[in-house]
Amino acid sequence: MTTTQSAHPGSEHLVALRDREVAEAIAEDLGAEGFLQVRVVPESERHQGQGEAGWVVHISDTRLPDASGGGAYEALRERFTDLAREHGGWYDEPGDPRPATH
Repeated sequence: MTTTQSAHPGSEHLVALRDREVAEAIAEDLGAEGFLQVRVVPESERHQGQGEAGWVVHISDTRLPDASGGGAYEALRERFTDLAREHGGWYDEPGDPRPATH
């Protein structure tokens, strides 16, 4: 799939989890909410060496706010961090200079 929009910091979010079924349920829920590209990939494909999770819910949507966009971006970051923690995982956003949240 080719897109005419370019990715920007804030357009990708990663929720890493131990349980594949939980990851797939979360991905399905986020897709139903309207996030564009939501998929579950093995942790080794996204973050080799993290070692804390088996599966990553990869959310990619160029409509999401830029990482420097303030409140809207921070609300998404907080939501995904809470979601990851609720299920014993961690959250990361490529392009955000802050470390992944555990």
